[in-house]
Amino acid sequence: MRPLHPKSKEEILAIAIPLFAGAGYSGVSMRTLAKNVGLSAAALYHHFPDKQTLYLAAMVQAFADKADSLLKILNSRAAPKKRLAQFITRLCELVHQDNDFSMLIQREMMDGDESRLQLLATEVYHDLFQGVTELCRELDPKQDSYLLAISIVGLVMYHFQTAAIRPYLFHSKEQHSDPQVIAQHVTQLVLHGLKTS
Repeated sequence: MRPLHPKSKEEILAIAIPLFAGAGYSGVSMRTLAKNVGLSAAALYHHFPDKQTLYLAAMVQAFADKADSLLKILNSRAAPKKRLAQFITRLCELVHQDNDFSMLIQREMMDGDESRLQLLATEVYHDLFQGVTELCRELDPKQDSYLLAISIVGLVMYHFQTAAIRPYLFHSKEQHSDPQVIAQHVTQLVLHGLKTS
């Protein structure tokens, strides 16, 4: 338990994010959150009327700064291939730097709660996914831009989701965990696939 007395919602969310990442939505109660935050349950409910509201706010906060830097790349005037490389590189850096963020996404996919997934899709991921989809349309109008966007994000995320087991797989090298190496690999793979399609 952390003996903190948060003054703001941001401080509460900073404590809630790793708790949700570690145990998932259903594994963290409001009572547990209040105890870890150093507030009474009543005081926590004063800030957030229910767990789903707090959880969504935690997801928004965990994603907000990342989305800003990624959207800046997607909305730049650089050529599409350059934006793709920059987007993939930045996404790799962000996921590598923040394990809680990666775990939050992974846990939510595993939980599969339809109402929370819909909220996340519309309230958290919408703008970024739309930007990636538009970039994919620019890269190759003949491709299904939705599937291509999902594939790009999936290729990046899976490298980090398998980080714990990869060192034990045959032919594993230390460099395979380097976010720059992963980014170059994924970028080349995507661009090669677009050329040969």
